[in-house]
Amino acid sequence: MEAECRVLSIQSHVVRGYVGNRAATFPLQVLGFEIDALNSVQFSNHTGYAHWKGQVLNSDELHELYEGLKLNNVNKYDYVLTGYARDKSFLASVVDIVRELKQQNSKLVYVCDPVMGDKWNGEGSMYVPEDLLPVYKEKVVPVADIITPNQFEAELLSGRKIHSEEEALVVMDVLHAMGPDTVVITSSDLPSSRGSDYLIALGSQRTRNPDGSVVTERIRMEMHKVDAVFVGTGDLFAAMLLAWTHKHPNNLKVACEKTVSAMHHVLQRTIKCAKDTERERERQRHRQREKQAPRREPDAGLDPKTPGSCPGPKAAAQPLNHPGIPDLEF
Repeated sequence: MEAECRVLSIQSHVVRGYVGNRAATFPLQVLGFEIDALNSVQFSNHTGYAHWKGQVLNSDELHELYEGLKLNNVNKYDYVLTGYARDKSFLASVVDIVRELKQQNSKLVYVCDPVMGDKWNGEGSMYVPEDLLPVYKEKVVPVADIITPNQFEAELLSGRKIHSEEEALVVMDVLHAMGPDTVVITSSDLPSSRGSDYLIALGSQRTRNPDGSVVTERIRMEMHKVDAVFVGTGDLFAAMLLAWTHKHPNNLKVACEKTVSAMHHVLQRTIKCAKDTERERERQRHRQREKQAPRREPDAGLDPKTPGSCPGPKAAAQPLNHPGIPDLEF
């Protein structure tokens, strides 16, 4: 039986939806990991909605929670996973916690998803306060073992733009030099030879040999785009990469293939569920319209085909027909 593997996951929490810890915890548990979730924020919903309410954890509150774990001697972890945060003092305190945990366990792996922003229609923008960027560059990334930025975040951290795969490799080398041995650019707007329906992700992993030499493995993945918009996919990607690099620590290619496969299946099942739900809602709406529609009983009269005066529908009367349920196309 595989030994217990425990993860401290410091990410956002939402009451409704699946982002941050809500997107990462259950998939990791399914794969056999024990998860201690510490919520960097607690919001009603993710910030892509028109309105959201909630609380942001500050550094003092973070330390209070961590102190409770220490007092009970349960601050023993194999991994730390971090994602969305909005407070720079909180982020700096996360680094202090990671350093302390690494002193306790030299094999601890810190997986950092540097959630800062993304590109829309070719233009990048940050959706966290800009004062978080220097904290990520100067404090967080140097203590991380694995980072999973998107293209825009990789450009922010490296200070370099990416217009080609060659420039992406240079950016990943810059990020390696900052600290992490594994860098995966989870999405990019680089063109694919297979057409505009494909998305390119790139990865790089440094491995140190006993003789001190360093070997770098590069990978390139082309993923078919889905015709839908999702939130929380980056959080799920980072969680799955943690899981599969744990199971395949020296094979980034296999770890990324299994990560992308899990992502694909989750997204496809989510789309199917959404379509099935909408079909059922349309059926319910149709049945409700039928109930509310006025009904006219057929006129009663003599049926000319029936001898005598037995009442029946008039010869010209037609039964009432109602339209069937239309086929829905998505």
